[in-house]
Amino acid sequence: MQLNSLSTRLYKIFQTNPLVYVYLPLVIYWIFLFFLTTLPLDAVPKIFNSQDKIEHFFAYLFLAFLLAFSLHFQKRSIIVSKNYFWFSILLLIAYATIDEMHQIFVPGRFCDVYDWISDVLGGVIGILFSNMIIKMNINENKIEN
Repeated sequence: MQLNSLSTRLYKIFQTNPLVYVYLPLVIYWIFLFFLTTLPLDAVPKIFNSQDKIEHFFAYLFLAFLLAFSLHFQKRSIIVSKNYFWFSILLLIAYATIDEMHQIFVPGRFCDVYDWISDVLGGVIGILFSNMIIKMNINENKIEN
């Protein structure tokens, strides 16, 4: 019940002003994430082994969470809005691929399939989490009407 209440509040906050609560944070975060991936690898402190996989996982989890909500709330395409889940997955995989490939050109970085897997897994979890919140609220709205 607590989770449902929290997800309802979060959904309503996002819904009241998606520009401020979804689109703008997504754009800022995506730019920030791209900036981080252009830093040479030696500029990032390493604390433990496999740290980069966890960083990739959580970075893409948050990116995909915002991406799914932005596609759900956008009004330009009903097809995209209704199929936000699959469009989010498609965009996530495409961006993760481009991001890993672009790191070939960054000094000290390289394209790593395990980073890509971490990106995609984190992103899918983020999309599933946003999907759970969206579906709970869509179903709740159907019951109320």
